[in-house]
Amino acid sequence: MTSAATPATPATVIALDVGGTYIKGGAAGEDGVLRETDRWHTGAERGPDAVLETVLAAARELAERHHPAAAGVAVPGIVDETSGTAVLAANLGWRRLPVRARLAEELGLPVALGHDVRAGGLAEARIGAGRGSRDFLFVPVGTGIAAAVMSDGRAVTGSHTRAGELGHLVVRPGGDRCPCGGRGCLETVASAAAIARRYAAATGEDGVTAEDVGDRAAAGDPTAATVWTEAVEALADALTTAVTLLDPERIVIGGGLARAGERYLAPLRAAVAGRLTFQRPPEIVPAALGHRAGCQGAALLAHDLLRRKAER
Repeated sequence: MTSAATPATPATVIALDVGGTYIKGGAAGEDGVLRETDRWHTGAERGPDAVLETVLAAARELAERHHPAAAGVAVPGIVDETSGTAVLAANLGWRRLPVRARLAEELGLPVALGHDVRAGGLAEARIGAGRGSRDFLFVPVGTGIAAAVMSDGRAVTGSHTRAGELGHLVVRPGGDRCPCGGRGCLETVASAAAIARRYAAATGEDGVTAEDVGDRAAAGDPTAATVWTEAVEALADALTTAVTLLDPERIVIGGGLARAGERYLAPLRAAVAGRLTFQRPPEIVPAALGHRAGCQGAALLAHDLLRRKAER
């Protein structure tokens, strides 16, 4: 726990984004923008208690370095921001873990807890590619696929805190089995993991990443081109459903696949536009904040917490 004799720096906050591979951390000043970042290996294979201890140790290190007034933390899975609980973070082994309370006890500071994708959507809304858009979707496409449904600058959570599970829309009925228990979910076709897996299954070549598949598709590899195109088409199907239901004016694509740039985004725009009839086509743009989005969002949540406390 931070020493009571060490005064907090006004408006300075620390932030953590807990991922399956890395824990990203940083500090933000009065404007809420991350100025310094760091990362630690999550070590999820060690078990849920060890992961929590690593998170607490990272938070202590940041607090000792920056003397913050508050902390924010973003975690994956099913998150109940109201109670401060990680309901289920399968890749971390966490179930019903009171993350906010544990961090607050450890640091002696007010703590804000958020869902990693919704926190990323908040960051893109305020200082990223969602600025100036009243209603947009933030869709990170990486190992998995999710979405933050942003409306008037806030993330829609749904009645059971499960809104935005775009990756589990069924786009290929009867298709591959998804870890969620369904078949043909978007993640089984269009995620980075699915692209790599489907290419390996078609060629027998292991160790090829989704980025490699994109490079090979651009170079004329017909198998890579098929896998890449199928991923884009599946995502377009899911986004068309989302556009029909939600009418966003913008879709912000993040995650690792967005780094492929126009060779990914241009065919995606065309595929979505070709599916729309009466719907108004949204802008489809790359995210601005990259892998920092979740941590940046956690910092903004911590600043919001301080503001609400000051207004009481």
